[in-house]
Amino acid sequence: MTASGDGEPRPFLVAASLSGAADADWARAAAPHVDAAVLGGVALDPVSRAAARDLVARGRSEFLPDDPICWIDRGFAALADAPVRPGVNVRSATLEPVREAAAVCADRDAVCEVNAHCRQPELRAVGCGESLLREPDRLADYVAAAAETGATTSVKVRAEVPGVDLVAVADAVAEAGAEWFHVDAMDSERVVAEVTGDTAQPRADLTVIANNGVRGRRTLAEYAAHGADAVSVGRPTERPAELARVAEAVRAWREGELPAGEPPDRSEASP
Repeated sequence: MTASGDGEPRPFLVAASLSGAADADWARAAAPHVDAAVLGGVALDPVSRAAARDLVARGRSEFLPDDPICWIDRGFAALADAPVRPGVNVRSATLEPVREAAAVCADRDAVCEVNAHCRQPELRAVGCGESLLREPDRLADYVAAAAETGATTSVKVRAEVPGVDLVAVADAVAEAGAEWFHVDAMDSERVVAEVTGDTAQPRADLTVIANNGVRGRRTLAEYAAHGADAVSVGRPTERPAELARVAEAVRAWREGELPAGEPPDRSEASP
């Protein structure tokens, strides 16, 4: 077993943010099974918050606290005695609020995760979420601002976005100071191999976390074979038996007990 630069055992398991669900209570419930829990996503600035209100108006669940920076800090404080490393997934149409959120993360030894993942049209229209993948220079500026605070900085991305070279994005954010690259593989596990396939700097030190369809040993074995350093789960965090099964599979991965070379068992997929 190796260790990531920020202390988690590698491979490790992350509870991935869930809009309107991933708060401190959620993280505490997942803590017995996971190594890190990412709160949020939370919109930080007026433009992204207006987009989030539009999402709520059409029925989506979103976090819209009066003061998002205080919400982040309170969430971390509530987890101070929990056996889990906290983090927060943030959205912003402007740079400075990301820096403010990252400063809170640095003070709490938490992870600041820049959301370049959300595909909701309201957020993309204001330059948040997936739209950042098409503006790698702006995304790199967000990462640099967060990393300069001393916070471990993650970027959550989505595979299969037309016109986006995810390997180039990984290079850009690694150069800017990102330590985690959190990939929603979108049923395209090969993208993990593409990101991890070149050990040249700066990507060599990037911890690649694979997300999508992680349900047990065989699905973990597939991601491991593609070079992932860690995995994350979203909805399984709300299903205790499933989360426990994934946690046991990650333990097996750490100890070299995964079924090497076997194809994934699709019976592990969620109903």
